[in-house]
Amino acid sequence: MYMKCKPDGHLVEILGIQDLINPLHGKVVGRLHYGEEIQDAESFAKRDLVFPSGEALPRCWVDVHYRDAKPA
Repeated sequence: MYMKCKPDGHLVEILGIQDLINPLHGKVVGRLHYGEEIQDAESFAKRDLVFPSGEALPRCWVDVHYRDAKPA
């Protein structure tokens, strides 16, 4: 799966899909996808990732308390 890194706009190949969808994990292992050579794997903060279309990650992927009622 590919995501886009907000700071520089480069595509990131996500190597740890389970880390991406787990709201307890704030980082995910991936590999920048640019240039002619395969890049080394590195850690990316989930807050810096969006879908290639620019859409944000689903709240249930980043917020452990996404089902909690919001205070009035």
